[in-house]
Amino acid sequence: MSNIVGIDLGTTFSSLAMLNAIGKPEIVPNTDGDRLTPSAIFFDEDDGGVIRVGVEALNSRHLNAARSVRWVKRHMGDPDYKVSIDGKDWTPTELSALVLKKLRQDSAAQAGEIRDAVISVPAHFDEIRRKATMDAGTAAGLNVIGIVNEPVAAALCYATTRDVSGRVLVYDLGGGTFDVTLMEVKGLDMEIICSQGDHALGGIDFDKTVLEILQKMYQDKFGAELIATEEDRAKYEDEAEDIKKTLSRRPVAKTMLYGPSGSMRAEVSREMFEQGVTPLVSRADMLVEVVLDEAGLKPSDVNTVLLVGGSTRMPLVRTHLESIFGFPPECSINVDECVALGAALHAGITKLREDPDHVAAGVREGLKDISLTDVCNHSYGTICAPIDKETGRRVIQNRIILKKNTPLPCEVSQTFYTVSEGQKRVEVTITQGEDVDPAFVNRIATHSLELPPDRPAERPINVTYSYDLNQRMHCAFQDVESGRLLELDFSLDENGEKETTQEEKATAHLEPFKVQ
Repeated sequence: MSNIVGIDLGTTFSSLAMLNAIGKPEIVPNTDGDRLTPSAIFFDEDDGGVIRVGVEALNSRHLNAARSVRWVKRHMGDPDYKVSIDGKDWTPTELSALVLKKLRQDSAAQAGEIRDAVISVPAHFDEIRRKATMDAGTAAGLNVIGIVNEPVAAALCYATTRDVSGRVLVYDLGGGTFDVTLMEVKGLDMEIICSQGDHALGGIDFDKTVLEILQKMYQDKFGAELIATEEDRAKYEDEAEDIKKTLSRRPVAKTMLYGPSGSMRAEVSREMFEQGVTPLVSRADMLVEVVLDEAGLKPSDVNTVLLVGGSTRMPLVRTHLESIFGFPPECSINVDECVALGAALHAGITKLREDPDHVAAGVREGLKDISLTDVCNHSYGTICAPIDKETGRRVIQNRIILKKNTPLPCEVSQTFYTVSEGQKRVEVTITQGEDVDPAFVNRIATHSLELPPDRPAERPINVTYSYDLNQRMHCAFQDVESGRLLELDFSLDENGEKETTQEEKATAHLEPFKVQ
């Protein structure tokens, strides 16, 4: 039987957990003995074929920042983001694959071959980001059997180790992203109600606030900039993170600033820090309000608040949540590790559902009582041109087919009609978003469905969207009369034909390099 693992691919740190012989998840330390691996990459200066990932890469930023990369997760799925090193352009998928490859290699050295894996993603990740994450896993040599939303994974971990029940709000503030998810929990039965998130809100934004405080202190004393080079910036980014962590334990953090105009002693108080991060906390508050509104609930209707992500260790977060809900949040397990642990449980559930013969008896027994109902985290639709009843003219609009928060798995069909006589093709567009106006939704993919010639207008086209338990969507557009069918996979090219996928490109790009 192969090892079954879950991976928390984080903005600042990543970790891997594996199910043991009785179906309990355990973190697998890396080769340095650490349970968390920094999601940092450094391209070796002396040997172009070596790429360093982890603590060594993190520290090497201070020596040559131009050859280092951090916070890749924030750019996942962005086609315009590239990092150029030694004449090669690296995409977010390829860079993420390097981190995943490091996790797989280190774990395999201790636990044997690592193949079947579920990788966690923020609940608000769209289809493009989810697909990019899966591609990164495949490029790293993993068999990605599924994707799980980070709050769902965390809730799985909590529910299997603690007595959690009722309406549960998962508050997930990680290194680079924020998610808030509301769910109904009855023992080991978990049903997701709704989720919201912000891909640009996380611990690194709180660190930036500390860095801005340090820069202002230096500017006020010397009338000069503290940071002169990118290496300086890397050094003080780490210093800012250390100060933030110190302020979670003590009311004041002290440090020395060594700038080009001289050195100075600096003291940052918790009060100064909390005043500076008020706008960030307000952004999180807004998403909590949206989730409660979507569910038709008040704060008093929530029974438990679960903390996830290292940034929830800040006292401000915990006291703030207590003021909103009237009780302290639950933080009885390691907030850095619960996502990976839950992802391993999800991997076991997925493997048990899809390939039970290859799941060890002990693992089957350990997972048999867990039940999870997830939901679609976005609305998906298509662009159409119905006739406006008032004007009698056709108007271009986004028609939602698959509604947000629909329980998974799901499949929904709607019928549309051709608009003109002799129409030769239908341009089909898959959209993601809640708005009727096409200008305010994301266009995930656009393709053409060829039609038979010489037909009248108003011929029916059936559109079917389905969303599976592994957080992947499938679309079918069928001309009813001819039976012509277009099934969309996001690795098809503009002609609907199979192209070289991002995972294949990433795998080929990684092959010449040694990850350490």
